[in-house]
Amino acid sequence: MKIKSLFLTAALPLTLTLAACSGGSNPDVSARQDVMKDWKDAMGVMGGMAEAPDTFDLAKFQENAQFLAESANKPWTHFNDQNQLGGATEAVWTNADEFKAEAENFQQVTAELNTAAQNATTLDEILPALKPVGDGCQSCHEDFKKPND
Repeated sequence: MKIKSLFLTAALPLTLTLAACSGGSNPDVSARQDVMKDWKDAMGVMGGMAEAPDTFDLAKFQENAQFLAESANKPWTHFNDQNQLGGATEAVWTNADEFKAEAENFQQVTAELNTAAQNATTLDEILPALKPVGDGCQSCHEDFKKPND
């Protein structure tokens, strides 16, 4: 497995999160943006370790994986007002069942990453669980995030 490819696959969707969720002063848009910024930071730490394995710090990885898992349910309740899109598309509301499924998938894959990280002793034991987190972000963004201009 090419670590750099894994990192890019996992980190790119989260890097795009800022544009996806920017929305000015609306409290819901700001709340989901704040959570996703924190996710981006956590993925940056873990992805950096995946890209440069000599920087691997198990405790830091575990801390960030735990944060993702514990916060994976937070932003979804802030998609209440379809008049406050931020970077979301109208599909969040018109295709709510699929959006809910994407949110549930994210919660599942972050829980799996956390379990892998908490039970691992090496980076290689964790890496297979990192990619699905990035894939989950990308999948959701394909249908529910406005493209970057």
